Amino acid sequence: MAEPRLAVYTGSFDPVTWGHLDIIERASRLVDKLIVGIGINVEKQALFTPEERLQILRQVTARFGNVEVATFSGLAVGFVRQCGARVMIRGVRPLTDIAAEFTMMMANRRLDPQVETVFLMADANVAHVSSSLIKQIAPLASDELLAKFVPPEVIPWLRARLGPPPPG
Repeated sequence: MAEPRLAVYTGSFDPVTWGHLDIIERASRLVDKLIVGIGINVEKQALFTPEERLQILRQVTARFGNVEVATFSGLAVGFVRQCGARVMIRGVRPLTDIAAEFTMMMANRRLDPQVETVFLMADANVAHVSSSLIKQIAPLASDELLAKFVPPEVIPWLRARLGPPPPG
């Protein structure tokens, strides 16, 4: 029997957006099992704890039968190998991510030549969405507007952390 196709998609997911979910859904169709790894990025000011992000991601990915969510610390390429995978999925937005992702891919290749990086371009209707953008607009946007950027399950978490929507 053939070895199951396993891939890992890592990120901070703080919070998870429609863009992340687009990549998760599309990647899950390419492999037998997709592990979504929530990493800790010390350079970023986190809105949610790793445990909260784990809970949120499990909630929004529950409909995918072959997606598992876990947290990790350290290098993403190390987490990929720890999972027994040889494929790392990366979502990229046009131009904004290409240079940084290329640099990271080359570093990962030096760290572990057995791990291949597969890039999935963000869908055009979510390519502009980032977790940083969500943190900026959430205090100013209605729940209806937020739902254009994040799954509905994320909105109560954002409101609990950032306050209610503006009146009117």
